[in-house]
Amino acid sequence: MLNFFRVRELLAAEQRLIRLQAKGKAVFVGDTHGDLDATETVFREYFKPGYTLIFLGDYVDRGPDSRANIAYLLEKKAGAPDQVFLLMGNHEGYCSVPFSPADFWEGLAPDENDFFSGVFRFLPFAVVAENGLMAVHGVPPDVNTLEEINAIQLCSEQWHQLTWGDFTELKAAVEAGPAGRQKFGQDYFTDVMTRLGKSVLIRAHQPRINPVIFDKKCITLITSYAYTFTRLIAIADLEKPFISSADDIEIVEI
Repeated sequence: MLNFFRVRELLAAEQRLIRLQAKGKAVFVGDTHGDLDATETVFREYFKPGYTLIFLGDYVDRGPDSRANIAYLLEKKAGAPDQVFLLMGNHEGYCSVPFSPADFWEGLAPDENDFFSGVFRFLPFAVVAENGLMAVHGVPPDVNTLEEINAIQLCSEQWHQLTWGDFTELKAAVEAGPAGRQKFGQDYFTDVMTRLGKSVLIRAHQPRINPVIFDKKCITLITSYAYTFTRLIAIADLEKPFISSADDIEIVEI
C-alpha cells in the first residue's frame, strides 16, 4: 500500500532543482504516459547499484495503465529516494492547468484527485549534472541562474516553459502554439543554456520532433507506446568530465 504521507514528505523535502553527483550513470526516461511495461522494463534493466533513474514527467493519461504506472513509480521513489527522481510534466499539473485528453484525472474520485494533486505539486522541475547535462520536461526556463529554478512557482511563466514548452528547429522562433504552448527556437535554447552554464539538454514532452536537434545539443525522449513504436531512453556517464553533445550519450531503445 502506497504511503501518501511518506511520498509527499520525501518530495516536499527535495528542491525544485536536483543536482546529481558525479558518480555512476544516469538513465533518463521520457514520457511513459500509462505505459507500465516501459517503466517496469527500465527498472528491470537499470535499477541497480551505480545507476540513477530520472523520469522526465508525463506518467499518466493516454496509455492504458496510468494508475498502475504512477503507483509503481511513487513506490519506487519511496523505497529509493536518492536513486529515483520524478520530474513534473504538464500531465502532472492538471490541478493547475486543466487539459485534454485527461482520462486518468477524469476517472478519479474526489479524494483520489486530492491525493495525486497533493503529491504532484511537490515534484521537482529540473535535474543538472556537473559535466554539463541538464534535464527538464519541456524547455529550460528563462532564468539567469540555476538557483532561480528553486523559486519558480506553479502556473508562472517559467513553470509553463518547463512543463508545456515546445521546441521548433527554426533558429529565431519564439511563438505561441495551441492551448498556449510556446515554441522556442535555437536562439533561445543557446542563450538560456549559456546563461545556465550547461551544454546538453535531455527532455521529453514533444513526440513530433527529431530526437536530436540544435547541433546535437538537445535530445528529446519519448518512452511510451501511447505515442510511438520506438521507446527511447538515454544513458549518461556522470563521471565523464564533460558532455559536449549527443555523441557523448547513449540513446537506447527499450
